[in-house]
Amino acid sequence: MTSAPLGGIDRAAFAVAFADRLRHAGVPTGLTQVDDFVRALAVNPPVQLSTLYWAARISLVRRHVDLATFDRVFTAVFADAPPLPLTRSAAPPGRRDDVHVPVPAQTADAGAGGGLPWATLPPAVAEAAESDTALRLPERRPAAVAGLADRPFEALDEAQTALLGEALRAAVAGWPSRRTRRHAVSPAGRRVALRPTVARARRTAWEPVEVVRERPVRRPRRVVLLCDVSESMRTQATAYLHLMRAFVTVTDAEVFAFATTLTRLTVALRHTSPAAAIAQASAAVTDRFGGTRIATNLRALLASHHGDALRGAVVVIGSDGWDSDPPGELAAAMARLRRRAYRIFWLNPRAGVPGFAPRVAGMAAALPYCDRLLPAGTFQDLLDAAGQLHSVTWTAGLK
Repeated sequence: MTSAPLGGIDRAAFAVAFADRLRHAGVPTGLTQVDDFVRALAVNPPVQLSTLYWAARISLVRRHVDLATFDRVFTAVFADAPPLPLTRSAAPPGRRDDVHVPVPAQTADAGAGGGLPWATLPPAVAEAAESDTALRLPERRPAAVAGLADRPFEALDEAQTALLGEALRAAVAGWPSRRTRRHAVSPAGRRVALRPTVARARRTAWEPVEVVRERPVRRPRRVVLLCDVSESMRTQATAYLHLMRAFVTVTDAEVFAFATTLTRLTVALRHTSPAAAIAQASAAVTDRFGGTRIATNLRALLASHHGDALRGAVVVIGSDGWDSDPPGELAAAMARLRRRAYRIFWLNPRAGVPGFAPRVAGMAAALPYCDRLLPAGTFQDLLDAAGQLHSVTWTAGLK
């Protein structure tokens, strides 16, 4: 036998023929094993018989009981070759037949063929220290956001509240867009742009050789958020400000805080630093933690020059519904808002409490004009509310 056991033999043909010989001898070799053998021969062409032996054994043998049959077939194929200096351990008693072939033990003459020729054992650095304690498994803990899912806002510290703000920004990313009445030139448009087409026809004796097409321009749907910062909303106010900042930094949004008066916070919450944005917004609200006049503030918003921002917008009101104004005035203000807005969502921190019912006069008066009443009393409630706002707003159309 020469130094190259396969010589000029086609490796793929040899692998198929050798696997067929093993199957007739009782060793199960499928297409996967044959493919592994062919790849092994292609990556490392055998230059010695021992290299070919190990490539075939590792690729084609899966059970310990098949080793003797494999050795007999291999020896019969290469009958004129010298014996292989291979060492292997006997199968331990009670071993199952379907267990993968173990790696032979490393011996002193491993360089002469014992063990895997490319495997080296790491040297022992030190003996393992004895311990009288029982085996301990690592404790699996939830992620930072998942661990705060059911925690109320009053139990969150500043770092956890900032984490809520980052999670809300991720939840409202990719805010839906709406179709506007404006059109822009686009090769994929279905509508013919008359003016550009006529302008190009001047070059070709007024024959419209080149037809220009256009399609509607899509813009993110505007969001208007109103946050109640009265005394009854003290524990939720900071978390709701983080929700407002998430919308301001991601999409076209106008945000307002109200207690007894209305305060615009859009510019303050656009600050790149979340802590600075919340601090500026808190300093801008002069009537924080006072009384609540929802109807008065809604009328002020509708009558101001920001009232046009409500047209076709998604309006989100975060409040518990406690209002010192008469319920009739709130119903009238909500009716005007309903005719102008695209959708109205009401976030109530007490809506998730078991047995909740909108029995408060202000909440009961405003509820018929709301598209959805969403609970927003915990970390997870606010994330779910942001996700629902995102999914519902995908509805197409103009308002």
